[in-house]
Amino acid sequence: MLETLSLMGAGFVNALTPINLLMMAAGVAMGIVIGCMPGLSAAMGVALMLPLTFTMKAETGLIVLGAIYCGAIFGGSISAILIHTPGTPASAATAIEGYQMTLKGKAGKALFTACYASFWGGLLSCISLYFFAPLLAQLTLKFRSAEYFWLSIFGLTIIAGVSGKSITKGLISGAFGLLLSTIGLDPVTGAKRVMFGQAYFAEGINTTCALIGLFSMSQVFILAEKKIVERAQATKFSDKMSLTRDERKMIRPTIVRSWLIGNIIGILPGAGAAIACFLGYNTSKQFSKHKEAFGHGSIEGVAGSEAANNAVTGGSLIPTLTLGIPGESVTAVLMGGLVIQGLAPGPELFGKYAAMTYTFFAGFVLVQFFMLGIGLLGCRGFAQISRLSDAILIPCVTVLCCVGSYAIHKNILDIVVMMTFGVIGYLMRKFDLNTAAVVLALILGPIGEKGLRNALKISGGDPKILFSSVVCWVLIALCVVGILSPMFMGKLEKKAEKEATGADPESPDEVVDIDVEND
Repeated sequence: MLETLSLMGAGFVNALTPINLLMMAAGVAMGIVIGCMPGLSAAMGVALMLPLTFTMKAETGLIVLGAIYCGAIFGGSISAILIHTPGTPASAATAIEGYQMTLKGKAGKALFTACYASFWGGLLSCISLYFFAPLLAQLTLKFRSAEYFWLSIFGLTIIAGVSGKSITKGLISGAFGLLLSTIGLDPVTGAKRVMFGQAYFAEGINTTCALIGLFSMSQVFILAEKKIVERAQATKFSDKMSLTRDERKMIRPTIVRSWLIGNIIGILPGAGAAIACFLGYNTSKQFSKHKEAFGHGSIEGVAGSEAANNAVTGGSLIPTLTLGIPGESVTAVLMGGLVIQGLAPGPELFGKYAAMTYTFFAGFVLVQFFMLGIGLLGCRGFAQISRLSDAILIPCVTVLCCVGSYAIHKNILDIVVMMTFGVIGYLMRKFDLNTAAVVLALILGPIGEKGLRNALKISGGDPKILFSSVVCWVLIALCVVGILSPMFMGKLEKKAEKEATGADPESPDEVVDIDVEND
């Protein structure tokens, strides 16, 4: 216990260095900018900035990516409140009450509520990150080759199954990613596999280029396909960004409930902030003493949605850092950043690299304060960013994608791979397949293959070793749950959305007008 407290203290000391504080501020501001622009997403922002972290220390790079993640989740509420168009899917429920407050001339109050609730939701989520992640990491010490095989399968079934709108399309996406993961030299024998005669592919597909292409370049193609138009005009507001003491007291129980909801949703792989925002909003409505205000501009509704979606951030990092199972596309990209830095999720992060890990945790706590300060001071300015035309956005993102990809190894082939995955990502999104599943398969595929082959080698080819421990059977059961969970989560999300909007989710004419590209 004393050792853990010592690591926590040392983490804050390291996180408070000038360079880390500067990177936190820059990352949060960049995340808010990305979040408040409809059509972009937190995953896209993190993927774009990933190459820029290669020259940084591992903890500083992770802090930057975490800051962009948190900033983008909050940033989506700005456009949701001012133009009724969530910048990210995580703020879909915020648009319901937030825009109604804007129509009543209370945009400032709505933005303050969103920022205040986002801060507390994110800050409280750090509690579980600090105390549950190390405990879960210790359990992975019992994992052997067979267990790692089933763990990789569990990760694939969760992402492929839950993130897609259908189990079949999700599994197809995962299978495609597994196929791509076989490119390169065999990890056991060193034999060449599907390298197309190019030594460039000896180490397999460059994960970073794949991430940038799938999440960022594919979005450029989506935007370019549409008619290039001006963004909706952000509403100007003149009221103060503040809440009275009674209003803060009123939303405190809502923030605590939404924190618990968001934390649990974040820890569960595959759920994500998009579901949490509706569950948080719906719960705030059920427990409110002022139900008549909902649908007409309720600060409890805004607080419930924003506290829940920001509480997902800390919770989602727990399975990512301990088990190597990202719960959503953003943490999949973050895990890619870990792998590229030569770090493997699991007990080593809390043993050999404990100093770095706790510095990141401390930085994640401090990021919440930067988000509060920058959000309150810059909301009026950030609101105007949502007016940027796609004619400006498309070339800027394209340049960032190309420069970021080339910067990895200063090899033009990296840009070719990125563009190829951009086209693949575009086609996958057109056919409603899941890009996050491909990324996870690229990362988890080699882990599962190595675990399977080593286990069979130890047992002399006897497959019984794959069913030889209690942990194996628990993971097998979780794999089954992972495949079946999309049906349950889909019904849960539809029910929450129906109760939140008062409409039938099966009837498109009655659903709130929310134009968001959900990936």
